[in-house]
Amino acid sequence: MPSDFLQLAGKTVLVTGVANRKSVAWHVARLLTDADCRVIYSVRSEQRREQVQKLAGPDATVLVCDVEHDDQIERFAREVAEDCERTGQKLAGLVHSIAFADYDATDAAEGPRPFHETTRKQFLRTCGISCYSLVALANSLKESLADDASVVAISISTTEMASENYGYMAPIKAALDSSLVFLAKSFSRFSRVRFNAVAPGLLKTSASAGIPGYVDSYLFAEKATLREEAVKTDEAAAAVAFLLSPRSSGINAQRLVVDAGMRVNYFDARIVRAVVERSD
Repeated sequence: MPSDFLQLAGKTVLVTGVANRKSVAWHVARLLTDADCRVIYSVRSEQRREQVQKLAGPDATVLVCDVEHDDQIERFAREVAEDCERTGQKLAGLVHSIAFADYDATDAAEGPRPFHETTRKQFLRTCGISCYSLVALANSLKESLADDASVVAISISTTEMASENYGYMAPIKAALDSSLVFLAKSFSRFSRVRFNAVAPGLLKTSASAGIPGYVDSYLFAEKATLREEAVKTDEAAAAVAFLLSPRSSGINAQRLVVDAGMRVNYFDARIVRAVVERSD
């Protein structure tokens, strides 16, 4: 019998944001299922629910919650509470893998506009879905979380580098990272719930494919890693599973960067030489 290293067997974790097989959230869910952990899925639409139901199987619990709407969050919280009451088990963890950037037709056709031209509508809508949703979900689900539950959000490896094609999404991810710290402090008043983030380098997902110019950035990032190989989605998922588990009980209000060493390798001789030779 395999050992339960993650100590998640028999527990329940809520995973948000599964879109398809390429999703970080889906890779996390598969790892949890392999660890004999029950997964509750949360998706944003009925159409997505049908898709995820086919992926996860007919017995999986797939709930719908569009985090852009408070009434749906309230209904969703009631459904989760009812599930906890029915099973006699609170949530051991919550995975926040929700991100949406309100890129418009101009961005898609002409590439990303300068950051200073970001519209109020774009910024606030993106912030509400990608950042505030974590605060709203944590608050609405607080009674359904076990006292020592672990909440893990999916962030990005750096919010300090001005990647033009990522644009206003990076400041919003920075707000997400900061929100985790404040949530950890706030929840510490009445529980031992932990809040952390996994911050991967560039991944090959369906969501990232929608970012203007992403492919070029991905190819560069792959060359910039110490191993000259891009970060894999299952590597990011493994870090999430670890932070969800009691094995990481001493980690709170932190960002776990998973970038294959890219952040220390920008002055790699090969990359510098390629730029210099091209300039000549």
